[in-house]
Amino acid sequence: MSFKRASGVLLHPTSLPSAFGIGDLGQAAYDFVDFLKRSGQSLWQVLPLGPTGYDHSPYTMNFSAFAGNPLMISLERLVEEGLLETNELEPLPNSNPNRVEFSRVIPHKRQFLGKAFERFQASLTGDNQAQFDQFCQEQAWWLDDFVLFMALLEANDGKPWSQWEEAVARRQPEALQAKTEALHEQIQFHRFLQFKFFEQWSRLRAYTNGKGIQIVGDVSIYVCHNSSDVWAHPKLFKLNPETLESAYIAGVPPDYFSETGQLWGNPVYDWDECQRTEFDWWTQRFKATLQYVDVVRVDHFRGFEAYWQVPAGEATAINGEWVKAPGEAFFKTLGERLGSLPIMAEDLGIITPEVEALRDQFDFPGMKILMFGFNGNPEDTHLPHHYARNSVVYSGTHDNDTTLGWWATLRPEEKQFFAQYLGYASPDAVSEINWVLIRLALSTVSDLAIIPLQDLLGLEGWARMNDPSKIPGNWRWRYGSSDLLTQEISDRIRELTRIYSR
Repeated sequence: MSFKRASGVLLHPTSLPSAFGIGDLGQAAYDFVDFLKRSGQSLWQVLPLGPTGYDHSPYTMNFSAFAGNPLMISLERLVEEGLLETNELEPLPNSNPNRVEFSRVIPHKRQFLGKAFERFQASLTGDNQAQFDQFCQEQAWWLDDFVLFMALLEANDGKPWSQWEEAVARRQPEALQAKTEALHEQIQFHRFLQFKFFEQWSRLRAYTNGKGIQIVGDVSIYVCHNSSDVWAHPKLFKLNPETLESAYIAGVPPDYFSETGQLWGNPVYDWDECQRTEFDWWTQRFKATLQYVDVVRVDHFRGFEAYWQVPAGEATAINGEWVKAPGEAFFKTLGERLGSLPIMAEDLGIITPEVEALRDQFDFPGMKILMFGFNGNPEDTHLPHHYARNSVVYSGTHDNDTTLGWWATLRPEEKQFFAQYLGYASPDAVSEINWVLIRLALSTVSDLAIIPLQDLLGLEGWARMNDPSKIPGNWRWRYGSSDLLTQEISDRIRELTRIYSR
């Protein structure tokens, strides 16, 4: 699928301002969409929207590839529905407006979501009942496994499913039926959370599309071992048949971000089994994603051509191996079943001619990162003079530092090369480096250009969303107020968008 020349902004909903310690799908989300509209932007890119576990990475610690994160449910919207009272709501005490403090946010929001559920159950009549029943029936193919998984996870004090009683871990029908009956109330609570998440998200998406803005979603290639996906479909993953733990761990070898590689902790797929089942689970995953977003960014695209697997128990990703994956057969099957594929390929890292051939065979635009280009090598493919039209350019992604943070850590010779490349007399002549990179991104031939909101706001390195070389403490940045989305910023980015035909 080809894309028209356009630009947009990268922002995860958890980064929106909120009185409850985490961004949600309430008024601040609509304010952000209005900001995009008056700024002349036509894309809003988000990260995966699923419920997260340990350290809250939406890429590697998700409880489901299909579910939504209930922490994003707007409590104010529940008040409007009559499921909560305004005087019941309490902001998160002493909340840091620039950080998500998950350990405090989760219990704080959970109490209000619990109250809303109680009132929801009491009001289940007529249209409410019909809408809820319809959602549960239409989504049953993933929802039933997920809600039972979450109820069991809580009943087992958060222990991973492979450590539950054997009959449940191995999904013996009689054991599952008994647990379904015993945990009925908790299961219904999780159904309610998913119903409200997707109801609120669907309304927000309709509003966004109504403003002429498309949402770019994200399919992270891997899922967490402790997820409903692996528990419900163990044959699709390389697990130890005795312990049900991962036999191999996903990651990448040493790269730009880490000298010892990245060890993500996720199980790798048994692609032979995925192919034997005609990629049914994968097709359902893309189909479900496209119900809620307009364009899909495929994370770690190179893993569909060959993936790095590391034996379980290794301390780093160094001692792994590349294993071939049936990428061509998969994307052919996906196209046959879903039609035109609005896909962007995250083709960063160790990219071989085979990966590029797979990407180009299906005309998926790859990614170009301006920050990667200025190492002094004119042949670096992340420098704008090497770009193809069918590509997506970023100043940086959620995995990079902010532009101000990046500039502060560049070596003198790299700054000198940057100045020479852009025609400055010296690095000292460069001012407002974030706007220099924004202008450069928008001016390239790449069909799509996406800028992290941190760069529009001119924020330093403390606002970085994720540092792949450091596991704890990521995914927590947010901006403190919608007032930061000023008319001055809108006017500035809108004018650049006009100048460069986006």
